[in-house]
Amino acid sequence: MHKLNTLLLAAASASILSIPAQAQTVSEPSVRGHVSYLAGPALRGRGSATPDEAAAAAYVAAMFRGYGLQPAPGMTGYTQSADVTALKLDGPALLTANGVAVDAPLLFSSTGRPITGTLSVFAGNDPKQIAGAVVILSGTGINPLRVAGAVDPAKTRLVIVRATPEVRDYYQKIGGAPRLPRTFKGEAPSPRPTVVALPDAAFDALAAQPGADIALTLPGLVEQQLVTTNAIGWLPGTDPSAGMLLVSAHLDHLGVRPDGQVMYGANDDASGTAAVIELAKALAQGKKLRRSVLFVAYGSEEAGGFGARKFIANPPVPLETLVANLEIEMIGEQDPKLPAGTMMMTGYDRSTFGETLKAHGALVTADPYPEQNFFQRSDNYALAQKGIVAHTVSGWAVVPTYHTPEDTVERLDLPFMTRAIQSLVAPLRSLANSRAKPEWKPGGKPVAE
Repeated sequence: MHKLNTLLLAAASASILSIPAQAQTVSEPSVRGHVSYLAGPALRGRGSATPDEAAAAAYVAAMFRGYGLQPAPGMTGYTQSADVTALKLDGPALLTANGVAVDAPLLFSSTGRPITGTLSVFAGNDPKQIAGAVVILSGTGINPLRVAGAVDPAKTRLVIVRATPEVRDYYQKIGGAPRLPRTFKGEAPSPRPTVVALPDAAFDALAAQPGADIALTLPGLVEQQLVTTNAIGWLPGTDPSAGMLLVSAHLDHLGVRPDGQVMYGANDDASGTAAVIELAKALAQGKKLRRSVLFVAYGSEEAGGFGARKFIANPPVPLETLVANLEIEMIGEQDPKLPAGTMMMTGYDRSTFGETLKAHGALVTADPYPEQNFFQRSDNYALAQKGIVAHTVSGWAVVPTYHTPEDTVERLDLPFMTRAIQSLVAPLRSLANSRAKPEWKPGGKPVAE
């Protein structure tokens, strides 16, 4: 009997060892370690283009180096930086009507320039019909911020909206501070309207004054010179002609709000950054892959996608060699709308990428929120516009903790995260060793803007 048990144990061990592709290479303690540091108190929310973001990039770069990845071709190290010019408002905005101060203006976004003009009242909902230089949106049943964001900045310089609870909530979600111009150093900012929200009494009083002379001034405006940082690691393949896979995430978040509240960003996107680190480790193990794999953690996604834009403008490898890009964002919690244990892929039906990954075991499925246009709202989109098959996977894209102080490590579903990351290892390894590559489906490729 003892001999039989020994033989059975040996057979079982041989069976386990015969399927190395299914071996667990992503561990929950390792995932926890990465997100605990990235979204912990030391990095204070990894604000875009801050020293905290740079520290996060240095951490990711150290992981890449430790796992045996190399600097990307043409690079001498594991980080890529870009100079960014930003405006900061040190005092409150001042809005007047006919020379009288308007009560409690909440500045959402600004060109950084003072604005004067005659007030027009717009009660409609089609931003294409807005033409006045200064407009107050008095219509009901609209999303005022969406309408304001769609006006023609060549015609309208200032849009005034009602400070509804939803508008105030969104203000907190963008960091509790106005969005002022940020550009690469030496570039001019893109034109956009200035947006101000007013409390009910002030809004109603102003809406009753069509033709009023409006002036917006921004005292205390200062210019800052910042640096944003990407972390890049390269896993060289055996066939330089086979193209390259790109696995990416963004490593920044909203940092510290003006009121001192830290926006930790555990799900958004310490979770995705941890996934990139773990996938780099897993794919670096074992036999060399046929295709090379580039791993990138972008800076300044939250402030305008500067890290991804820097990468695209100064790629360490020719963009045309990229076979596909998998962006990973907010995989820290499971969406109740999705099948249990799965992630959604934005633009799933646009290409064969999702189907290919799923066929090899990836826990991905279609995006249940097509009306939210998530495909166009992550770092994958700039590459997709270049013709590269590029998609983002998420666990729960509309998680209630999104851009709130409650997005902490304690709220993450680490077992789900671990399984989700693990499910991507074998499909990416298979694609890296394949001669096939994902393709756009008819009509799926976005049009370059």
